[in-house]
Amino acid sequence: MDERGQASIELVASVPALLLAALLSLQLLAAGYALTLADGAAEAGALALAAGRPAERAVRRSLPGWAEDHADISVGGGRVTVRLRPPSPFHAIADRLAVSSSAVARPR
Repeated sequence: MDERGQASIELVASVPALLLAALLSLQLLAAGYALTLADGAAEAGALALAAGRPAERAVRRSLPGWAEDHADISVGGGRVTVRLRPPSPFHAIADRLAVSSSAVARPR
């Protein structure tokens, strides 16, 4: 049995698995980043609501440009909720990894 080319074949066979693992890791990091952005945006909206300003505008202004198109904002009863889909090359994955954060504004 000749084993001279076995290491090369094993390397070539492992490259797709390594690429998939890297893609999954980056996607999970993007989801974590989206959660951080959603937290800050919900808080900005609640602070604006408490100050008597429009919450949705404050939420949109607190998000980076790419996230504005991926955010769903709801305001009701003093609660601001931001649902954010992380960036992803696959739309279905972004929908499944969407994160949500809420903040409440209490009247004085």
